[in-house]
Amino acid sequence: MSNDKKGLSRRDFLKTTGIATGALVGGGLIGGLVGYNVNKEGQVAGTKGTTGVNEQHEAAINRGLMFFQKMEDFNVLSQAVERIFPEDDLGPGAIGLGVPFFIDNQLAGNYGSNVKEYMHGPFFAGESTQGYQSRLTRAEMFMQGIHKMNEEAQRRFDKNFVDLEGAQMDEILTAFQKNEVEMKGASSEFFFKLLRQATLEGAYADPIYNGNINMDAWRMKEFPGNQMTYLAHIEKEEFMKYDPVSLSNMEH
Repeated sequence: MSNDKKGLSRRDFLKTTGIATGALVGGGLIGGLVGYNVNKEGQVAGTKGTTGVNEQHEAAINRGLMFFQKMEDFNVLSQAVERIFPEDDLGPGAIGLGVPFFIDNQLAGNYGSNVKEYMHGPFFAGESTQGYQSRLTRAEMFMQGIHKMNEEAQRRFDKNFVDLEGAQMDEILTAFQKNEVEMKGASSEFFFKLLRQATLEGAYADPIYNGNINMDAWRMKEFPGNQMTYLAHIEKEEFMKYDPVSLSNMEH
């Protein structure tokens, strides 16, 4: 990526607003995240101008699709989350961190089926302060949202979503965020919030859940991960920096 960036980078935004220290999920982050890093060619940062995602995941271990049956749907998801959390000079973006696989795996489980949530009627439009209010499961909502992104790409630009330039993808994602896209069973604004939240969770979750590859997102925040103990250093005066530790690395 070129170093002659204009304005704040996405991670500068996260650091200077305090978001990187914990206030990630919730609120309106779209203005600071989507479109923050578009290279000179207008491609999604981190995709090196390609529309597939296989080459970005070659280094990933134990990552396979559990929910998506069509790669074209998975690729739309991948490009969308990369626009929300793009690669920059400080580290990888959503694709490089394995976020698409994290979301895929979550949609295949209890998260996607809302199995532990009350899902019976009556169904009314929820307030912004309320939680999940849709008759759709998250799996159903994600599939509809992904198909709607492709439909919007065809309607606006006569191309598939993955073939768009970065700014065009941003236009569609922003339309979802502003609730300008019609969806059934949920608003496009609510779907976008769900997509953004899942993106951030996949980036910063423990790698045991198939996101945050190599704990690189933790390293960017200097987050120590799941240390067994701090007793050896807790009384030291100087600042201690730890290499992050995943749950999967802990001895049993």
